Parts: sequence; C-alpha cells; structure tokens
Amino acid sequence: MPVSMSAPRGLSRLLRPLRAVIDQVLRAERRRAGEIAVVVSDDAFLRQINRDWRGIDRATDVISFAYDEHEPDAATRPVRGDLLVSLDRVRDQARRHRVTPGAELARLVVHGTLHLCGHDHASRAERTRMRAREAAALRRSRTSVRALDYAMSVRASGPRPGSRPAGRGPRSNRTSR
Repeated sequence: MPVSMSAPRGLSRLLRPLRAVIDQVLRAERRRAGEIAVVVSDDAFLRQINRDWRGIDRATDVISFAYDEHEPDAATRPVRGDLLVSLDRVRDQARRHRVTPGAELARLVVHGTLHLCGHDHASRAERTRMRAREAAALRRSRTSVRALDYAMSVRASGPRPGSRPAGRGPRSNRTSR
C-alpha cells in the first residue's frame, strides 16, 4: 500500500500499524489505496494548516485533504490524500476520553481516512453513519492499536537499556586505536 509517513524522530514504528489501520478502513469501504501521506505533527503545525486552508485559527486533531474529491468519478478512483494528525491532541484527548494514546491515534486516522473516502459528518444522519463506520473499523484494528501503543510508549520512555539503534551491527565495547 503506498502510504508514507512523516513523524517526529523516534516514531517511525508507527508506520506499519498506521498502514494496517488505513487498510482496514479502505477494505471495509471497498476502496483501493492510492498515495496517502500521514503527517504526525503538533498543535502549532495543525493550527497553521487549519488557519491557512480552512480559515479557522485554532489547533485541531486531524485534517484530511482528499486529492480527487471533486472529480466526478472520485468514488471509483484509488483513495489519494493527506492525513495530518496532532500528537498534542492525541495525548490530550486520550487522557480526556480515558483511552490509550494508540487508540486515540487510530480513531483519528480512521476518521481522517473516512473523510478521504468521501464521508462527512455535517448532518445528523452523516454523523451517525460515520461514527458507526469508525466504531467498526476500530474493532477490526485492535492489533494495530496495541502496536501503536507500543510504538508511542517506546518513544515516550526512550530507548531501553541495552537496545541498539536500528541499522547498527552487533554491540561492541571495544574501541579502536
């Protein structure tokens, strides 16, 4: 699946479970993935994007930009777009809703992916339909949520003692002279 991610240092382990969450949503919607970029950032970045693109001068949790949403055949094209998620909102909302940060991140990615698929929540009926789809996608994504929680906890606590940075060879205490 052509899903790419940009995230703060130490969060590269989020990519695989985020891909899985997006894949779950797309399969349930009977859609194919095109190019989807996930940007995990902070409140300041999402506030700037929200102000520049939507005219709303406040931070938000997730913003989605579908590339082809106005095309007449958008519903049959592969899903292409950007998902921007505020890690600050993820943490705050996880505490407020008493869920894990991984569960909240998954919820926001599911929500944004549904927007990329053409769903909205402007009316009560749309909101009800979208929430039902979100809940179903999150039930199917339990394994990915655990992986997201793990990836976020590793970042929060830093490297474990004795762990090696990725891509390095065996540890050695020897020094060369």
